Amino acid sequence: PLSRSEQVKMAYTVDSQWRNRSTFVKGRDEIAKFLEGKWDREQDYRLIKEIWCHSEDRIAVRFAYEYHDQDGNWFRAYGNENWEFEENGLMKSRHASINDVPIDESERKFHWPHDAPRPDDYPGLTDLGM
Repeated sequence: PLSRSEQVKMAYTVDSQWRNRSTFVKGRDEIAKFLEGKWDREQDYRLIKEIWCHSEDRIAVRFAYEYHDQDGNWFRAYGNENWEFEENGLMKSRHASINDVPIDESERKFHWPHDAPRPDDYPGLTDLGM
């Protein structure tokens, strides 16, 4: 079976271009490698996204996610992403601006199992006042 990153990279065009923070990535193989490193660093990751606006082939979202590092330090990341798609539905570009804020574990707002999707009835960012 394919690894998680190998599965995810198939949602992008062969020559997809990413900017994630200050990292620039091009192509499916670099995307998979980038994701493996991100997932190693950002543990017990929980994410909420909201669509900000969209057009025929573009979507802008705002998001927040919580994670901890290998030392157990918790963070909440706030960001915006812009996505552009090909006619076949594959993403051809992704631009992400993200800021990390250290938080105490007691300040966490996203409480569901890290290995499960966010429950359908869990509040979104707007509902959480974020």
